[in-house]
Amino acid sequence: MIDYSRIAPIMGRLWSPIAAVTSQWQGKSNVQIAVAIAAASIVPHMPRVVVQIYKSNHSHDMIYRSGAFALNFLRPDQLQLIKDFGLVSGRDGDKLAGVPFDARGSGSPLLRECWGFLDCRVVNAMDGGDMTCFLGEVLEGATITDGDPLWWRDARRLIPAEWNEEWDRKIAEDIKHSETTMGSIDYSPWKSGKSGSKPAI
Repeated sequence: MIDYSRIAPIMGRLWSPIAAVTSQWQGKSNVQIAVAIAAASIVPHMPRVVVQIYKSNHSHDMIYRSGAFALNFLRPDQLQLIKDFGLVSGRDGDKLAGVPFDARGSGSPLLRECWGFLDCRVVNAMDGGDMTCFLGEVLEGATITDGDPLWWRDARRLIPAEWNEEWDRKIAEDIKHSETTMGSIDYSPWKSGKSGSKPAI
């Protein structure tokens, strides 16, 4: 078994800016926090991104079924949304109630208050056992405010201690679940095809 302490300084620096990942399916919307996002294209006029979504999250099935998502990157002054979007499940209520947003190309909610957004259509997906890596074609995007987005390493220092403790408890439970499911990879291909038809599970 690998000694994680030796690679922890590397792995801990691979996180992206914090994004509120929004999705919509059959008239219902949801949002979750994600920090595992990467650019996936070097062609300027064909931008793509990859985002990892855990299967146990309510957002996962909504993204899988709709074939769409949006990345809404948070500002440094939006720490409260980490708790509101990241420590509560969408299965227990509408996390976007009272949050102003628009919906355009993909149909996913685009938060009016954030650092910037990318509206995406899923073009492929890879099963990772405990999570799915969604490859998204960027349909539209823009920065809304100046400055820099909120990074996870900074947020951990700025949020209240009790939020950090709650987050750590949540991650500990997620790790237990992931340990039992990471090996259960489905190698069948993404079914949307060139027609753009939506997959179903």
